[in-house]
Amino acid sequence: MTINTISAYLTALRQELKGSDTAILQDALYDAEEHLRSALENLRVTQHEITEEAAIPGLIAEYGTPEEIATAYREVEIYTRPVFLPSQASRRKSGFARFFGVFTDPQAWGTLVYLLISLLTGVLYFSWVLVGASTALSFALFIFGLPLAAFFVLSIRGVALVEGRIVEALLGVRMPRRTIFSPANQTWHARLKSQLSDPQTWKMMGYLILQGPLGTVYFLVMVSLISFALVFIGIPVISALGLPVIMINGQTYFAPVAAYPFTIAFGILLAAGSMHLAKWVGGLHGRFAKYMLVGS
Repeated sequence: MTINTISAYLTALRQELKGSDTAILQDALYDAEEHLRSALENLRVTQHEITEEAAIPGLIAEYGTPEEIATAYREVEIYTRPVFLPSQASRRKSGFARFFGVFTDPQAWGTLVYLLISLLTGVLYFSWVLVGASTALSFALFIFGLPLAAFFVLSIRGVALVEGRIVEALLGVRMPRRTIFSPANQTWHARLKSQLSDPQTWKMMGYLILQGPLGTVYFLVMVSLISFALVFIGIPVISALGLPVIMINGQTYFAPVAAYPFTIAFGILLAAGSMHLAKWVGGLHGRFAKYMLVGS
């Protein structure tokens, strides 16, 4: 098959990467389109009359065929996998080891950190979309309103890319390291039109809005569970300090010494269960983030 346009090259590359991770596909398509379009523009500086059909074969010889690029991306991916990618080794352990081994599982701790910071990131994302959208709509009737709207829509992809990097770093889900390609020589109104007509822009915006309530729920649930677990584990210390375990209608209650082993055991079980819950929620959220933030 003869490839004499950038679109045909991207189609062939997409076909070669069929079955690969969608994040890898997005990165490969972005890099290829950016390189080929930049090379074509540079070539036209010295050869003004050259057509895309005439230039593409030489550019492909320099950059690589779709088959070569697809092979290179698959090979590089082996060495750049997410740090907290789920391990298959833990599945071969006993149930007891898997349950309490969560305390030494880096992925569980990474997920827990993500769920705790999601309150901050979720509020920031929600506020940015709310303020940006309302500001862009408010000034839409003025001459500077449309460039402002174009900047806001472009920023959505930038924020989504940052969130994707956080998801990959803490949840172990492969996310794009490039955003969706947008030609640099486009006018602001052409860029605004193309991005508003792209369903992926609206999916990203929806994700950032949902992160507000989701982040709040994640934070409250995990803080509550961990706090209860630490209280039960620390009851002997609390009692040694002369502090009551609970107070009802002004009446204080202290834990009996004989109950200390049971409260500590329950606290450890609750802590382990909370970590497993965090991993499960993090896995669901990682799949949700990939669906919403990665282009098809």
